[in-house]
Amino acid sequence: MRRFVEGFLCMLGAEPKKPGQHSGQISEEVCRIMERKREDKSRIKEHLHEEARRQPRHAWRNRRWAVLAAVNLLFVFSFWLDIQVLEGALTASRFVGFHLIDLNAALQVMLAHKHIIVNFVVGTFTVFLLWVLLGGRSFCSWVCPYHLVSELTEKIHLALVRRKIVTDHEFHRGARTVFWVLFAVLAFVTGYTVFETISPVGILSRALIYGPGLALAWVFLLLLFEVFWSRRAWCRYVCPIGLTYGVVGTISPLQVNYHVEPCFHEGDCRKVCLVPHVLDVTIKGRATEAQMGLGPDCTRCGLCVDACPTGALHFKVKGLSKLL
Repeated sequence: MRRFVEGFLCMLGAEPKKPGQHSGQISEEVCRIMERKREDKSRIKEHLHEEARRQPRHAWRNRRWAVLAAVNLLFVFSFWLDIQVLEGALTASRFVGFHLIDLNAALQVMLAHKHIIVNFVVGTFTVFLLWVLLGGRSFCSWVCPYHLVSELTEKIHLALVRRKIVTDHEFHRGARTVFWVLFAVLAFVTGYTVFETISPVGILSRALIYGPGLALAWVFLLLLFEVFWSRRAWCRYVCPIGLTYGVVGTISPLQVNYHVEPCFHEGDCRKVCLVPHVLDVTIKGRATEAQMGLGPDCTRCGLCVDACPTGALHFKVKGLSKLL
């Protein structure tokens, strides 16, 4: 329960807490593993790195890009070919007759109208159940078109940072919680879904399906801000969709699992992670159990799984063995 609460608070913006070595928070199994690794570190590390070199380094990224492209192209083809398989856009759609409504969009609309809209119940429940099973923030990395575009432009930002042309500016992660509350209050007070108007997720989804419009200029400005000022700023510090699905993801059985024994705390995983605070357990001395699921803010993007040179991170369904 303590880990659950701490993970939830970290998602809202709190800083991860370092467990006390003498407080009983770190299990005896972890202590034994750390001692064993210290005794024969060089041999174990060399063996694990040799095994890791045989594995593909972009397997989960490629799978994720393929799924993301397939979902969004299905919207496009359903509209342009009039095959009525997946109608609408990511905000609200219908898949072979089943209504699907984005949870955050539904919340915004009901706050704006100031009552519960019964017709939304089926659509939101279907989406809620889907992301409970797959992991709440999986939507961000496996479906959201802005996530993919931002992920690609992030490479430009990182290249500019390496050349010292620009400096990456970080903000407090709690800003996303503040924006979530702000957009909810604006919807309730104004009777208008302000966030849906400026959401790059909806703008890009509709542009792909129905054709580009002037709203794409706003998305372009956001990307410029991320390239020249702050790495992945929208997803990290503003977007309430990620926070909404993160709350759903707290009860998901699917998660990225961290195994202490093969980890040598090199930090490759944290360098590629969009939300590196969820990988705080990979820092030496931070893990309290031999195997731990990452926090609910994890997007399940798989970048850390691909980047880990020793296989200490993998996808896992609670109660089952790890996924390939």
